[in-house]
Amino acid sequence: MKSISLDITKAAQFLPEGAVAAYEQQVKAAQEALENATCAGNDFLGWLHLPSSITPEFINEVQSVANTLRENCEVIVVAGIGGSYLGARAVIEALGNSFAWLVADKKNPTILFAGNNIGEDYLAELTDYLKGKKFGVINISKSGTTTETALTFRLLKKQCEEQRGKDEAKNVIVAITDAKRGAARTCADKEGYKSFVIPDNVGGRFSVLTPVGLLPIACAGFDITKLVEGAQDMEKATGKDVPFADNLAAQYAAVRNGLYAKGKKIEIMVNYQPKLHFIAEWWKQLYGESEGKEGKGIFPASCDFTTDLHSMGQWIQEGERSIFETVISIEKANRTMLFPSDEENLDGLNFLAGKRVDEVNKMAELGTRLAHVDGGVPNIRISVPELSEYYIGQLIYFFEIACGISGLVLNVNPFNQPGVEAYKKNMFALLNKPGYEAESKAIQERLAAEA
Repeated sequence: MKSISLDITKAAQFLPEGAVAAYEQQVKAAQEALENATCAGNDFLGWLHLPSSITPEFINEVQSVANTLRENCEVIVVAGIGGSYLGARAVIEALGNSFAWLVADKKNPTILFAGNNIGEDYLAELTDYLKGKKFGVINISKSGTTTETALTFRLLKKQCEEQRGKDEAKNVIVAITDAKRGAARTCADKEGYKSFVIPDNVGGRFSVLTPVGLLPIACAGFDITKLVEGAQDMEKATGKDVPFADNLAAQYAAVRNGLYAKGKKIEIMVNYQPKLHFIAEWWKQLYGESEGKEGKGIFPASCDFTTDLHSMGQWIQEGERSIFETVISIEKANRTMLFPSDEENLDGLNFLAGKRVDEVNKMAELGTRLAHVDGGVPNIRISVPELSEYYIGQLIYFFEIACGISGLVLNVNPFNQPGVEAYKKNMFALLNKPGYEAESKAIQERLAAEA
């Protein structure tokens, strides 16, 4: 099988000669620390060898539950936020039909994502849409108390029971949660839901190859065996004993840190395939939450090209030179469509007639990359042979292991997220949650002083 590949030449040229290779020892030390579990956050390294630990029996168990949902639901709602939904959504949208919800004679249930916002209109419109439909729910929450997801699950549980009856509803509600504790675990045990465990040593943003991602992906009709195989092969290809010059993850981590040290503080993840939008969204959480701490970290941004070239292209070409780009390039489109000829040729585009649309897109990609490099934007290129479960599995593990290495080279703990609690504390205080009385009083005094 082919593999994804990495080209850093158009990024390394912005660094002094030998600058990338100079990171070899730091990268090697990071790899050793991960392998030996001697790094900061070493209690969250369950993802490191997760692909190779997944057995056919486990995949069959996940697939069996997915089959039950697929047979009994026309719609499946995945309730989760952050790492509890982004990975699954990224894979499903990368592999699926862009207009799946409009396709007649669907072979697969419609997969919806909720529990990732507190939008009243969104939730009202969701419940309206589900009226009269046979729907099921995958509730993904380690604690069961995350506000966005818990609110959504309350609404969905009630509606599912009202529409299908309590006995039937319990067969189409699945919990993915902690093994022993938390509100979601208590609810699952009490109601008799089928459940899967989120491993204690796998953080949410690294959880796409656990049931958190595998079950929704299987429900959508995709081959999770192939997805895992791709990740397994990338685990081998990026192991600590693979030479630095041949290790994609080591090279990516090194060049990112080299560019950051030279003042490139923003990394823009770019794609020329609309299906990859949520791959970038998942990647933004993975790197932003892992590296953004202690006043450090590359800011992860993303653009969908060529669409965003018509809105962000000017800034990227001539704005502040604090950015670099990482382009995910898909080598082969899965469909064939030719540029049509037009007798009147009013738009002057007949010179493209007969060419594959993908060829035009590839020339837009190459032309943009050349222009941006000329404009002072370092470019990294990740080439993916095609959009398939196997190669998306490779891509997921590549980004995960490179993230772990890169964060350790940056000298932060890539596996915690202390900063995300600050807004929650303020929100709970403003909502007068029991136990937050002191914080509530302090905030009210602050707001009064600022008024």
